[in-house]
Amino acid sequence: MSSSQITDYYEVLQVSPRADRETIERVFRHLANRYHPDNHDSGDANKFSELVEAHTVLSDPEQRATYDVNYERVREARWKLFDQKSTNSEIASDTRVRLGILSLLYVARRNNVLDPGVGLMELERVLSVPDSTIQFQVWYLRENHWIERLPTGMWAISAAGVDKLFELGGPGKEGPYLLHEGETPATGEPAGEKP
Repeated sequence: MSSSQITDYYEVLQVSPRADRETIERVFRHLANRYHPDNHDSGDANKFSELVEAHTVLSDPEQRATYDVNYERVREARWKLFDQKSTNSEIASDTRVRLGILSLLYVARRNNVLDPGVGLMELERVLSVPDSTIQFQVWYLRENHWIERLPTGMWAISAAGVDKLFELGGPGKEGPYLLHEGETPATGEPAGEKP
């Protein structure tokens, strides 16, 4: 597998990249029982195979260290949406986060229409925002029917969400700025001028 197509084993196992080995083992056992092909209620051979592969890599310290290096590099390059010099305005920030979530979910849906899910931890990592912000934005987007929760527990963009994203400017594009370069956040006036 090329590094540009790296599988997110943390998302597969639904654990944080900071999870210790004991947590990985516990979660793996739980999910493996659920998705084992012999389980007539929720068995899924493909999902089970993914889980085993993720567990094999993440439970071995050497393999995990190698994986983590590539994982971070690919994740940064693939999902880099924002520069870190954003305005302090909560409204502008919320708008950018919503656009970011919709863009990420659009890319996931566009790349794999049959399995378009993205987990909350991945959204939090990629957008570099706190869990509480992600929770609020996901609630808002879901209430507007722009995203939907999949049976796997992951989130995906809906058809209405695709329409909304393109109305806002499309995936990977920055939304409208509330401040222009050189304006101060408090007044909107050019920097250095008094109101």
